[in-house]
Amino acid sequence: MPNTMSRTTALKYAELPAHSALTPASLEHALAALDETREDTLELIAGLSEEDLERVHSPIMSPLVWDLGHIAAYEDLWLAHRHAGLELLRPDLAELYDAFETPRAVRGEIEMLGPAEARDYLATVRARTAQALKLGGLGDGTVYEMVLRHECQHSETMRQTMAIASLLPPGEPALTPLTAPEGWIEIPEGPFAIGADDDGFAYDNERPRHIVDVAAFQIARHPVSNASWMGFSEGGGYERREWWSAEGWAWKQEHDITHHPAIAAAAGGAGGTQSPACHVSWFEADAFARAHGARLPTEAEWEKAARRELQTPAAIGAVWEWTSSAFHGYPGFTAYPYREYSEVFFGEDYRVLRGSSWATHPRVASLTFRNWDLPPRRQIFAGVRLARDSEQA
Repeated sequence: MPNTMSRTTALKYAELPAHSALTPASLEHALAALDETREDTLELIAGLSEEDLERVHSPIMSPLVWDLGHIAAYEDLWLAHRHAGLELLRPDLAELYDAFETPRAVRGEIEMLGPAEARDYLATVRARTAQALKLGGLGDGTVYEMVLRHECQHSETMRQTMAIASLLPPGEPALTPLTAPEGWIEIPEGPFAIGADDDGFAYDNERPRHIVDVAAFQIARHPVSNASWMGFSEGGGYERREWWSAEGWAWKQEHDITHHPAIAAAAGGAGGTQSPACHVSWFEADAFARAHGARLPTEAEWEKAARRELQTPAAIGAVWEWTSSAFHGYPGFTAYPYREYSEVFFGEDYRVLRGSSWATHPRVASLTFRNWDLPPRRQIFAGVRLARDSEQA
């Protein structure tokens, strides 16, 4: 779910399709939601030192202080500049905090705002944003909602970085034991409508809603637990070549991969044995499924099952769930309000994840939300739910 800000030199504020129109909340509630989200962001990092904020904790993640500057620059670009028509507060920072112009690999090597300066930038942008919204209103609410959810998504991205560095606040990660019984749910064949409907906010890659035919299949009642994953690992799961794809085996061999330390740590703690396994890559999820005579669900299967059985992403299991599907646009896809949110990631490189995790803000989580990442990635709070062909097929 890369949180990206498009190139300011090339991006144009596209005319939004009619189906993206929103019934805006009251201005008072809108401003309160922005402030509440900001309080959550600042509280998350309140206990960290300047060194922790500025350090590169992983080559695939940003320094946390870069995320702060990026959040401010994104809000300034979209709500103050493109929505309200104001000049950028800090045009000199536009390229620095553009996710494409300044990729993660170089963010630890460049000069950026320090922690105090980044906090000041956040506060100054918010003050002029609030004033602009009071004067000009929310419009149809689309840009406002996009900016708000962007910060919510970054709180999860920052938690990923903090998890790598063992900097998560007390009580996190909040992964609780799975309570659903073992077994499989039978999903009958037939068509269903996948994707977001025309009401309310959705990201461009969730639309247009369209009909797909899905053969009968079975899906596990809950994600794979830490106990099951340790059983796979201790039973030769990382040595049995026949369970791995060629690409997955090459990755495993090159990096000497075994189970993620968080899985073993959770399995050894009170209640952690039956919590969902977290920090699982797509390569590992695929191998685990093969080892158990199963497979990963397609995202169409996942959404059909979720709509029938679970209804809300909060019931799904507190980890993102890998699907077998590559990340592509739906038939009739239209990029809005900028193509760098989704379209530039389409192709066979990325795999789709569905659901939500313990760190996902409820405002972001939905049954139609499509997360995505590369098959080797384990920094995300991801696990796996198995699927298999129906015995009735």
